[in-house]
Amino acid sequence: MDGTVLVADDDRTIRTVLTQALTRAGCKVHATSSLTTLMRWVSEGKGDVVISDVVMPDGNGLEMLPKIAEDRPGLPVIVISAQNTIMTAIQAAEADAYDYLPKPFDLPDLMKRTARALDQKQRSQIEPADDSGERPDELPLVGRTPVMQALYRLVARVMNTDLSVMISGESGTGKSLIARAIHDFSDRRTLPFVTATAADLRDLEGPARVMARVRGGTLLIDEIADIDDEIQARIVRMMDTPGDHVPRFMATSQTDLTEGMEGGRIRQDLYYRLCGATIHVPALRERVDDITLLTEHFLAREERESGAKRWLSPEAVELVRRYSWPGNVRQLENAIRRLSLTSRADEISKAEVEMVLGSQPEAEPVLGGGEREKLSTSVGRHLRRYFDLHGNMLPPPGLYQRILREVEAPLIEIALDATGGNQAKCADLLGINRNTLRKKITDLDIQVTRRRKLM
Repeated sequence: MDGTVLVADDDRTIRTVLTQALTRAGCKVHATSSLTTLMRWVSEGKGDVVISDVVMPDGNGLEMLPKIAEDRPGLPVIVISAQNTIMTAIQAAEADAYDYLPKPFDLPDLMKRTARALDQKQRSQIEPADDSGERPDELPLVGRTPVMQALYRLVARVMNTDLSVMISGESGTGKSLIARAIHDFSDRRTLPFVTATAADLRDLEGPARVMARVRGGTLLIDEIADIDDEIQARIVRMMDTPGDHVPRFMATSQTDLTEGMEGGRIRQDLYYRLCGATIHVPALRERVDDITLLTEHFLAREERESGAKRWLSPEAVELVRRYSWPGNVRQLENAIRRLSLTSRADEISKAEVEMVLGSQPEAEPVLGGGEREKLSTSVGRHLRRYFDLHGNMLPPPGLYQRILREVEAPLIEIALDATGGNQAKCADLLGINRNTLRKKITDLDIQVTRRRKLM
């Protein structure tokens, strides 16, 4: 690399590491812990690239970006920040930052981005957004894992385009929040944001009413895969209708639309119109390292609302990390809120977390995908099928005990088989009292056969 890099960070270790790495790569480096010094260097014409932290002792690095752009048009600024929220990524994009990386950052990755910035004479142009519209102070889209940082960068790239956006992800991952963030930080922010369901489009006048409400803003179609073919055709016609107030179309889905199209559940013409840009929101089990960060975020929010400071014990934190979270971020949010309200002490114990989470088996975090289906997913699929079989009617009363019996009986039978019918070993394996096991064997009419288990 050839050029001069200006580094601004109040962390001496980061300044030292970056200075050494950039110098070895052939760059000249000026490093400072002060934004005032950085801005003086910029005004003097020094530097070919700036690497700046956001929170500094004498100001906010993001707030300096417009001034840098005014003094030195075309000077690339790489923002690094420990504030790992979607807000930081979007604000960096709006302020014309060349790039954004969360802390802790990967040094080789930062070096590659710096090299590209030095080679590029003109930075990528993202039209600054007008600040006149109202914005939420904080969005519950928090994460420092690579998959979430990639999501933030994608959101920042598509927000000021007119591309339709398809947002996929499991229930509770925050698909509608992503859609709202794209709208609230786009140049359509002063126009309506309208969510439409199948019910809103079912009658012949439905599409016209929806289009009248949205008035050129953003139209989000909720769970597009659950909408029947006739209504899908209406959506296609809505998207093809010319006019001066054509909205931006977005849609959410819990299922893969490509598979839906190939299986005939999604119209091909609708699929291609909606998938101008596709965003997948990862499940919480795919970003386990964000669970602690999210927990702290929700606890801090509860403290602001109630004035009571709460924190999780180390054992409770570990339990929260190991839990499978089938309801994703929304389930975690509700659990933390309940714990904040019901905890008897400032420190929330593991026992209190166990009480809130219930008796769901701990599921191993899925960090890299994997083919095995989690127990909760399998059970959930069968329960949904059970409810569907009843149509518009509810199942008979007493569902809770019937489901527990359905799960409990095979669990005990398999555990007995694994221990060769030895009830003492089986009770220990299950973590229950031997007398409790005997009672359940009797109540569930389980046949016990003693044999020598060859393992």
